[in-house]
Amino acid sequence: MFSLPFAMALFGWAGVMCLALMTVVSFYSYNLLSIVLEHHAHLGNRQLRFRDMAQDILGSGWGRFFVDPLQLGLCYVGVIAYIHLGGLQDGRMELYQFVIIFGGLMLVLAQMPSFHSLRHFNLTSLILSLAYCVCITACAIHIGDSKNAPPKDYAVTATGVDRLFKIFTAISIICNAYGNGIVPEIQATIAPPITGKMFKGLLVSYAVAISTFFSVAISGYWAIGNQSQGNILQNFIVNGQPFVPKWFLALTNALILLRVIPGALTFLQPTNAVLERVFADPQKDQFSFRNVMPRIILRSLSMVVATLVAAMLPFFGDIVALLGAFACIPLDFVLPMVFYNLYLQAFQEDLNLLGKRIHRVYLCHVVVDRSCGIGGANSS
Repeated sequence: MFSLPFAMALFGWAGVMCLALMTVVSFYSYNLLSIVLEHHAHLGNRQLRFRDMAQDILGSGWGRFFVDPLQLGLCYVGVIAYIHLGGLQDGRMELYQFVIIFGGLMLVLAQMPSFHSLRHFNLTSLILSLAYCVCITACAIHIGDSKNAPPKDYAVTATGVDRLFKIFTAISIICNAYGNGIVPEIQATIAPPITGKMFKGLLVSYAVAISTFFSVAISGYWAIGNQSQGNILQNFIVNGQPFVPKWFLALTNALILLRVIPGALTFLQPTNAVLERVFADPQKDQFSFRNVMPRIILRSLSMVVATLVAAMLPFFGDIVALLGAFACIPLDFVLPMVFYNLYLQAFQEDLNLLGKRIHRVYLCHVVVDRSCGIGGANSS
């Protein structure tokens, strides 16, 4: 979300159309994934992980060597991005210093056992997301109307191949904003019967996403123009002097910091699950000494590595673009359509008109996926 004004700067005002298109496509993709999961559940084979779906529908090799690395990479790089974002909250310290402090806090909180331990954060995260988006939008409007604000220029300066790569980068950033990568794991926490529950959850989440993403993207680009940086918060302070009241900026930073914590913990869970599946003893209780000690050591090591990497990465926008190009697009935009076509359409003799259109959309997304990957890698 914080990089959406930067994506708009790469796209120009046409970025609003791209943002709207990705809203529709991502909602459609997640709904297809939910339909496949519900169908599995009705057959008595409820899927709990992305890897399980890939193994059943595509084969064991796809789950182990394609989906698993993509999902783990997406989630772990997401943790790094969240820690990096947490480290951008204090302008009085060097980035690496605050990243290390924030990483130390995350090291303690990372010891929560499972996804179910995070259920109390859901409503709080929703409220915090709405609150800091209102603050960011207010900051952008204040800067846009300020007499001391830098001049605004909405021109897209890149030309030729450079502009093409920047468009791919912008698409990757927008895809990452809607990316999730853990939809099956989230739907697995829903108590049966699950029919229709995920669709209602998608409606609520997208109502929040649309109101927040569009307000931040449009207000940020309107206020800053093509000078928007990879993190919009960096545009609120120039040469150590904030463009908005310090207390309001501090409030915005505090809300973001509180929201970043549950986000990072959520994306850490798939990595934790893989590590504990290898090193834990399923015959022992999860709180036994035999299982607690490896959990503490492995989770702590995982957070230390993520913190060190986050401290060495100066460009938040490029992290988001790479994450979107190489992980979010295949997991969240391509695979749901593949699963739907290969699994549900297998029960029909011929594809109907809708199925054929879905297949064409899938092919288009494969092309976009590869293009965005090349563009994101080149920009970095």
